[in-house]
Amino acid sequence: MAGNAIEVRELGKRYALGRKLAAHVTLQETIAEKLRVRRVAPPPRQEVWALRDVSFDAGEGETLGVIGHNGAGKTTLLKILSRITQPTTGVSRTRGRVGALLDVGSGFHMELTGRENVFLNGTILGMTRKDIRRRYDQIVDFAGLERHMDTPIKRYSWGMHLRLAFAIAAHVEPEIMLVDEVLSVGDLRFREKCVGKMSELGREGRTVVFISHDLGSVNQVCRRAIWLEHGEIRADGPSGGVIDQYVRSSAGSAAQDEFEVSADGPVQLVSAAIVDDEGQVADTPRRDEPLTISVRFLLRERIPRIDVALSLTNQQGVQVLDQAWGVDTGNTLDAQQVPTEYEARLTIPPLLAAGDYIVGVWIGTPYDVLLDEQALRFRLWPRPDDRSKALERNRVVQPDVRWDVRAVDSTPAR
Repeated sequence: MAGNAIEVRELGKRYALGRKLAAHVTLQETIAEKLRVRRVAPPPRQEVWALRDVSFDAGEGETLGVIGHNGAGKTTLLKILSRITQPTTGVSRTRGRVGALLDVGSGFHMELTGRENVFLNGTILGMTRKDIRRRYDQIVDFAGLERHMDTPIKRYSWGMHLRLAFAIAAHVEPEIMLVDEVLSVGDLRFREKCVGKMSELGREGRTVVFISHDLGSVNQVCRRAIWLEHGEIRADGPSGGVIDQYVRSSAGSAAQDEFEVSADGPVQLVSAAIVDDEGQVADTPRRDEPLTISVRFLLRERIPRIDVALSLTNQQGVQVLDQAWGVDTGNTLDAQQVPTEYEARLTIPPLLAAGDYIVGVWIGTPYDVLLDEQALRFRLWPRPDDRSKALERNRVVQPDVRWDVRAVDSTPAR
């Protein structure tokens, strides 16, 4: 269809679970496998669909957000659009040069300097050396790494990798820009620059597809959003309406969630809950009471200088709270024994408005992100004497205030 930069039709992606993948198999291993007497029947093959029957169009100059829980299929969708992964069923078409920022550092050579990697990564993304030279100063200025461009990037922090990767991808002048959740590892000022750059690309007539758990940024950058759930499109429409549906989808559920413990990763989220003063789950937290968020996590490795941050996002996609234990308090967690389970509690005074909220959990160090998840969705209920429309008011805060309304002596008409 003319005018569309992206066309997706009945897209599906299937993965096999537990399948052993090898870089190569020798002839001896192949013969041995054929001759081996199987005493036990092989287990049935298990499969999972990361995407199933996904169809949509994105027009030229459209900014499209993709939201959903971890494992909903968002990253798989972008990998298919960028031709990194082939779909199992269906087709996807893109028109024009694609600039993708999916995995920080992909296309970088760790032994080369930042300057050399700009030319290497730019070439991979389809730029000529003449184009790279013309845009080099803009890339370096945007990344803010002037002093480090002659340093091998193996000495860069994770955040410096991100800044350079985004700067290169954004200045390729792509017709289509694909951006995954990697912006979560950047500092606040750089995230604002990235959001502004994506908005600028949209105004220039370029197509932007943006994945993020930061619903406020999605609402700011994207006029339209798609909500993926279990690999399927749950909603597609104006960003504000889709985000509202997404946040409200778990309204009325218990304010507690537990997570399956696996053996992977240095940090594992165990549980998240809204609790009372005694540590018991508060199924119906109210806006006129202090709100306490409890998060339990398992630390498997001795990692110095760990920070724990909790955020709250309301049903309009506005992040109303972002507090970090460590950065904001001057504390730091240095585990002496591992594995150890920790509990982090954050108590908020009764300021928030009634409505639906998402709790985000971030655990990391100044150099790396260990965990970044949406851990819990819950409803903050109004007071019993609030009017029935209390949950429908678009307020960020709703503190107890004092009113004084009375009649005064009227001034004679002039």
